[in-house]
Amino acid sequence: MSDSVLAETVATALRRRILRGQLPPGTPIKERDNALDMGVSRTPMREAVRMLAKEGLVELRPSRSPIVARPDGQVVKDQAEVLIALEKLSVELACLHATAEDIARIEELVAYMAEHYDSMDPLDMFEIDMTFHSALAEASHNASLAATHRQYLQRLWRSRFISASKRRNRNKMVHDHTTIVDAVKSGDPVASRAAIDQHLGHLAEDMQEILEPNTPQGN
Repeated sequence: MSDSVLAETVATALRRRILRGQLPPGTPIKERDNALDMGVSRTPMREAVRMLAKEGLVELRPSRSPIVARPDGQVVKDQAEVLIALEKLSVELACLHATAEDIARIEELVAYMAEHYDSMDPLDMFEIDMTFHSALAEASHNASLAATHRQYLQRLWRSRFISASKRRNRNKMVHDHTTIVDAVKSGDPVASRAAIDQHLGHLAEDMQEILEPNTPQGN
């Protein structure tokens, strides 16, 4: 296994520990101890930590062990507003450029989520949900948009998972995702943007509300 692939594997394992709360905010990530625990060298561990720092899940500290980042409610709200705008632009462009293969892939993801929602681990289901949103961005066939969307999706990964975990609702999930797909499939940009707004319109406020207890208060 190449170093880059191994680093991705380690990053995935650490990310899942952070999302599950096994590594809560403020927890030091000791490079040597975690490398030994995962049976890898310190090089892929160091690169994995850098990946998670770019996603906002880890905070790097000079001459000290990195720690699991403590989300700031206002920053999360600001980033969520940008993400929603990117999602709306994604579906608008997908109405113009999505191929039959793009639509089929997105429909398959919705069908899979609907079928396995009640039996699947919530984190696994969340990751498939994020794959759905990434697929929408990719269906825009605008590489710059898809890359920017991916960056913001990653930055909000933990906050969004917490929010989704507290508001699990199979019927709403299936309805919202199906509405988005149908609007894109029909090539209706107005309906597509409205569907995203219905699905994510309160995302910024929901995440800020959930994270507010963890937001440092000024003096």
